[in-house]
Amino acid sequence: MTKFDKIKRRINKMHMTHGVVLIDSSSIYIDPHIEIGKGTTVWPNTYIRGDVNIGENCEIGPNTIIQESKIGDRCKIWMSVLDGAIVDDDVNIGPFSHLRKGVRLGKGAQIGSFVEVKNSVLGFGVKVGHYSYIGDATIGEYTNIGAGTLTCNYDGEKKHSTEIGKYAFIGADTKLVAPLKIGDGARTGAGAIVTKDVPDDTLVVGMPARAIRKLEKRKNK
Repeated sequence: MTKFDKIKRRINKMHMTHGVVLIDSSSIYIDPHIEIGKGTTVWPNTYIRGDVNIGENCEIGPNTIIQESKIGDRCKIWMSVLDGAIVDDDVNIGPFSHLRKGVRLGKGAQIGSFVEVKNSVLGFGVKVGHYSYIGDATIGEYTNIGAGTLTCNYDGEKKHSTEIGKYAFIGADTKLVAPLKIGDGARTGAGAIVTKDVPDDTLVVGMPARAIRKLEKRKNK
């Protein structure tokens, strides 16, 4: 047994002694000084490195890489990569998703499969459908981002931001061409290409998207 193997076994044993469940600990690599809360389960082929803090009663992995990130309680991160992300309690991520530096996920957020999020803040209860890219964006609470949505944040020279209000609904395959603001309770039709700001409680459709009607204001939960 190499010196590295001995160190790895000692680190893993320490976490298990403190109430962390490691499934097949021989395939799990955890850097020294990592904090993992009691009741958390780490599945095989998972790498946790750098400055990482994971809360209690989480499920991490399998096949997951977490580095330089903070994870709250009761989160599930399945076959995904987190690098420089902050994740609040009760968040589900994956499979096959990538959270990059500058990402903050609010409590109860859900990130579907094959989603990339970069330098963005997602509020309480936000849902992002699979096959989506969210970059340089701020998204309000309880907003739903449909599958295949892209924030077009780069114009070839500069990065631009997208701001989406709370209780909005972004239809599947929508392209949001930044800089852009989508109001509270606004909706986009499937396949819309949005190039102009959308007021509160307004439905836009088409390529490019155009407003077709006002919506009944949604009551807050």
